Amino acid sequence: MAKTDLSRKERLSGKEKAAMLLIALGPERSAEIFKHLKDDEIEQLTLEIANIRTVSPEEKEKVLEEFYQICLAQNYIAEGGISYAKEILEKALGTQKALDVLNKLTVSLQVRPFDFVRKADPSQLINFIQNEHPQTIALILSYLKPQQSSIVLSALPQDKQADVARRIATMDRTSPEVIKEVERVLEKKLSSIVTEDFTAAGGVQAIVDILNNVDRGTEKYIMETLEVEDTDLAEEIKKRMFVFEDILSLDNRSIQRFLREVDNNQLAIALKGTNEEVQSKIYANMSKRMVEMVKEDIEFMGPVRIKDVEEAQQKIVNIIRKLEDAGEIVISRGAGDDVLV
Repeated sequence: MAKTDLSRKERLSGKEKAAMLLIALGPERSAEIFKHLKDDEIEQLTLEIANIRTVSPEEKEKVLEEFYQICLAQNYIAEGGISYAKEILEKALGTQKALDVLNKLTVSLQVRPFDFVRKADPSQLINFIQNEHPQTIALILSYLKPQQSSIVLSALPQDKQADVARRIATMDRTSPEVIKEVERVLEKKLSSIVTEDFTAAGGVQAIVDILNNVDRGTEKYIMETLEVEDTDLAEEIKKRMFVFEDILSLDNRSIQRFLREVDNNQLAIALKGTNEEVQSKIYANMSKRMVEMVKEDIEFMGPVRIKDVEEAQQKIVNIIRKLEDAGEIVISRGAGDDVLV
């Protein structure tokens, strides 16, 4: 199915939007832009462009409009700073749209909050923040790399772990004033160079990224606690903890084990919507006859709704997580997840 299916347009990644923008601008203008990019960026964008079959007029207009708004915001920031840009954009686009545009810019153009913390050694960071209020810890961890946050979260006292995880998952936007106050308390020397940016931090995906890097014991304790305190939140986190494409991280024995629990028709539907790398990994752990049967099912099933593919993939993911809970397979996580053989 083409990447530009309108049902998926709201979920386009930054690279996909960039590729569509280059297609919309045409080869001559795109070539000029490429001159200012790094080799790896050119390679990634070229791959995205190659994977896009068509760009509808609606998508073209949407991408160009977003690009235009960001360019305007950049000019306003250059003229009078974030506050000036925010004031002008709010009048032109409305409050929420203005914040969305500024947020996209501040992620890449501004000094991110807690930059001094991201450069700290995790062991020092633990001593630095472990006695802070859980909300303060949650705010800081939301701005760190998941690998750093997972180390800190794992080292916190157990009575704080689930509380901090819940606060990260339910966090949305944090005002510049609050961020500055926290930074002022933690690092007075840095407060003068931190810019006012309305950045989105936290949320369910943030805690998912962190939990995917902690050890299994910490993850299990936090999830069990959240299941008691907030069932809906725990369920939402579990749905995102291990996605279908993460099958690539499983060893062959684990793949062979979960395949025994999966119906062939369900597997065919799930594989129809995934990439060749995942398909090859799964086929390599099946008999030649079973591979032929699944490929035939895929070939003759015709068009399949994205919703049906996602449901089939989620059912398989649920099987994998159930087998992991039972200790029958191993999902590789953070650095502490070494396996003894």
